[in-house]
Parts: sequence; C-alpha cells; structure tokens
Amino acid sequence: MKKFDIPAFYRSPIIGPIKEARKNKDSRKQDFTPTLLDFGPVQFYIARHFGFCYGVENAIEISYRALNENPGKRIFLLSQMIHNPAVNDDLQGHGIQFIMDTSGNQSIPWDEITSDDIVITPAFGTTVEIENQLKEKGIQPELYNTTCPFVEKVWKRSSKLGEDDFTVIIHGKQQHEETRATFSHSYQNAASLVIKDLNEAHILGDIIMGKRPMDEFETLFRERASAGFDPSIHFDRIGVVNQTTMLATETQAIADHLKNVMVEKFGEAESKQHFADTRDTLCYATNENQSATYGLMDTDADLAIVVGGYNSSNTSHIVELLEEKFPTFFISSEKEIKDDGGVEHFNYHQSKLEITNDFLPKWNRPVKIALTSGASCPDAVVDRVLQKVLSFYKETRTIDSVVESLEF
Repeated sequence: MKKFDIPAFYRSPIIGPIKEARKNKDSRKQDFTPTLLDFGPVQFYIARHFGFCYGVENAIEISYRALNENPGKRIFLLSQMIHNPAVNDDLQGHGIQFIMDTSGNQSIPWDEITSDDIVITPAFGTTVEIENQLKEKGIQPELYNTTCPFVEKVWKRSSKLGEDDFTVIIHGKQQHEETRATFSHSYQNAASLVIKDLNEAHILGDIIMGKRPMDEFETLFRERASAGFDPSIHFDRIGVVNQTTMLATETQAIADHLKNVMVEKFGEAESKQHFADTRDTLCYATNENQSATYGLMDTDADLAIVVGGYNSSNTSHIVELLEEKFPTFFISSEKEIKDDGGVEHFNYHQSKLEITNDFLPKWNRPVKIALTSGASCPDAVVDRVLQKVLSFYKETRTIDSVVESLEF
C-alpha cells in the first residue's frame, strides 16, 4: 500500500512499531487478536487495527501539499478535513479556513470566495451542487480533492445501480457530510433514499409490502428521498449501499432484510431482478477496525478507552460495540483524563460530555484496559493517552522494555 508523506508529529514512537511488527507478521490481515502490553500493575490490550487509514493519510498529504504549493494564497476547506479535532486544529493553525461546519452551515459566504483562492475538498467528498458552484467561480475542485477512494467507490456503485434502473437505498446518517455527498451523487442517476438503521429498514419493508399505509413513507422518509421519488414505482428494483463508516453488521442485516422483502413480494425465482447484490460498500479500514474491536471483546479487560473525534461516525460504532461488554470511555485526547483520576468522556447516545470520577479500578491488579481509536485519530494521541494512564501507577515497567519484550 502507498506510503504517504504526513507530518512526523502525527507518528507514534510506541504504537507505530507495534503496528509495523504486526503487519510484517500478518501481512494478509488474518489475525485480529490484540497486542498485550504488560506494564506490571496495568496492562493494555491494543487493538490489532485502528488509527489513520489510507483515505485519512491521503487527505492530510494533499492538504499539506496545498499549503506548500500556494504560499501567500488563501486556502479553504469545504468543511472539516476529517472528524478529528487534533488534525483540524493543526490545519487551521496553518491558516486553512473552513467554509462550512459539519452540518453544512455556511461559515464563510460563497461571495467571499474568488477564483484566486484554493479550495480543498475534504475526505468525505462533497455534493455535485457544490462542485458545480466552485467551477462557476473558476475554481478547480479536482486540484486538491481529498475524497476517500472508498467513498468514490460507493458513488460508482450507485451510478451503476442507476444505469441498471435500480433505486439506491443508502444506509447512513442523513446529516453526515459523506452521506450528503453520496446522496447527491446517487440521485444524479437513480431514485435514492437514505435510511439510518435496521428499524427503518423494517418499516420500509412493511411499506413496500403494503403492510403499512403509504402515508408513513411521506411522514418518515420523504425528506430523505430524491426529488420525484414515487414509492409506488421506485421500490420494484432496489440495491443497498452505505456510508463507509457504518456498523458492518447492521448494513448486512439491512441488505438481508430488504432482499427477503423482495423474495416475499416477487418470489425467489424473480428476486434477482428486483434486488441488486451490491455486496458490502464499507471501506477496508472500517471492516478491519470493527473486526479488531471484536478481538478486544474476546479479552478479559476491565474497561475500554476509545480515542477519537466526538463527531466521528466510525469511532462511535467502535464505542457502540465495546459498550456491549465493557465500561467504555470515549475521549478525544489525553486531556480528558484528569490528574485527580477522573475522566471527561462523551456519551454519544445523548451527545453530551459526562464526568466519571476514579474511572480506573482499584480493586484488582493488574488493571486491564482495552485501547483503540477511530480511523481519523493520530497514533501519537493514543500514545499520549497510554502514557497518561501509566502516570497513575507506580513501579511500572518502562515503555521501551515492554515494547522490546514483545514477541510477534
């Protein structure tokens, strides 16, 4: 896989060598068991896969190239580069301005953007409408386009579905930048609809089968459907794609359910004409990170720490999985771990910060902690979280000795 040129301060002196060693031993990525770091009174189960993915490193490299190639020019990002505060703060520190927030609300009016400016497309991609708006201003959106290749793969899959006269069902979060972009690209060629979860897929299936009145479609789904979407016509042939960072098991369950609906409605023999086998459109990193999370869940950890941006979809799904087994603390950096032993962590279900005092167990030794992060979190931040936790324990083995003693 391509090596990217990203700033050294994103790199990790602790996690980096562990990842490299695991990759060299398991180049085909068959082993999802975590790495155990034994410091004596505290142990860490480090997930097999986490942190910067191909798309994130590609986006960071292109952003810094834009800075280096355009001294003295104003440089803008359409919105956050990725959902990680450390990365976005660093880019803003270098003078890059964000045109919109993550919900698409304008921070800088379009009439202030000129053809002399540089505009970077974030890793999530952007809508066809915004691309056209930039071109009308004389800006080339493709010049510094950091759209993740796996997002573009979903767009191509949606386009092919449209060419084959299938309606596109998008499993995603309607307000997420990636889903907004995918929806925009999808409805250029196909009737398109966004659903958020398996429960909505069941409701949709009942509407398709006539088990629920059609006015429920108007109430629940109309605002998430493309213009001219006619549920009496556009549910005859369907295919499922997704926001690349959704929970893999749920996307599969949605596809399976809607396929069964088509079988029930049209019969097994005809179902292939009515349901497109799109297979999974999650990115490789989301798949690997979620598989590695299941590996963490097979351990006897006392708690889990997940590091990442609070608006990061892929990170929230890792939290969602780990919460099934462990007390799980979702933090953005080591700064949320307080010197008095408390932690300020994000409750993504209620979208608010909470404080837990004495979150590290005192009743047993060693304390065992599952540690991972989202795909947009620098490994260097995970390093600092590990070091912060270590600071609460006396007579721990040194980091160098622990890493050097590992056998892969």
